[in-house]
Amino acid sequence: MTEMLRVEVCYALPSRQELVALQMAPGSTVREAIEASGLLGKYPEIDLAKNKLGVFAKLAKADTPLRDRDRVEIYRPLIADPKEVRKQRAAEGKVMKKGAGEGEGE
Repeated sequence: MTEMLRVEVCYALPSRQELVALQMAPGSTVREAIEASGLLGKYPEIDLAKNKLGVFAKLAKADTPLRDRDRVEIYRPLIADPKEVRKQRAAEGKVMKKGAGEGEGE
């Protein structure tokens, strides 16, 4: 008898995390685990063509074969681009620094 793989599928929401433990046949893929988890039916916003996927925080493709005790992760799209947020913060910081120095010499 072939040993089943024990895997978890995780989908993090802003307020909580969904974690589904599964037993999968050897050779199963990331996509098959997600489909077996039932999360696609529960969260229609998950689109395997758009959402990034990973195994233990490393990006993975849907056809990546699983190993025993893997944790499959479905990532939500970013609301804001981190690079843009940093640029905005830096620009705001420069404005504040300029403003703080103007009144000193008066």
